[in-house]
Amino acid sequence: MTVRIYVRASTKDQDATRALADLMTFSTGYDDNHVEYVEHFSGTKLDRPALTLLLNDAEEGDILLVESVDRLSRLSQDDFAILKQRIKDKGLRLVVADLPTTHTINDGMTGEILNVVNNMLIDLLATMAKLDNDKRRERIKQGLANSGYKPSGKKANTVKHKRILELDSQKTMTKEEIAKAVGVGVATVYRVIRES
Repeated sequence: MTVRIYVRASTKDQDATRALADLMTFSTGYDDNHVEYVEHFSGTKLDRPALTLLLNDAEEGDILLVESVDRLSRLSQDDFAILKQRIKDKGLRLVVADLPTTHTINDGMTGEILNVVNNMLIDLLATMAKLDNDKRRERIKQGLANSGYKPSGKKANTVKHKRILELDSQKTMTKEEIAKAVGVGVATVYRVIRES
């Protein structure tokens, strides 16, 4: 059995390894054999490089250890159902450090009841993590709107636009060749020519 420690932060500005030492200490209660998977990736995305690697590496009976449910998922209910199925298909046991009911295995009727309770708690916590993320995004959006901030969008690369027009005026290259020469998409070539 291997304890597969999954640690995630949303951005490079956050410290994904913040909880790693605590989780490594925590994992020694299960087994000395552990593997760490650390990434900076949004929890709202189902397919994440380190999580995918963990699921590919995992074997039946391994433990997936996370600090809290929101470190594993801020997914929609549908995507979280897919992730849970992937975890189940690999035969992983999910242990959440801040959810003590997931820490032990109980056999018999007590174990069955505890599994049902754990699944309900994990689903509830995942839903709360998603709602929290949605509310935070909405508050940021409202705050920006209230401040009068208006995103200016991506600025045009005037050097590339000028080069597109120069090449087009020579009438020696196709639009596709111009796009390749300048390093832009063909749609950009057509748009720059149309707007000139």
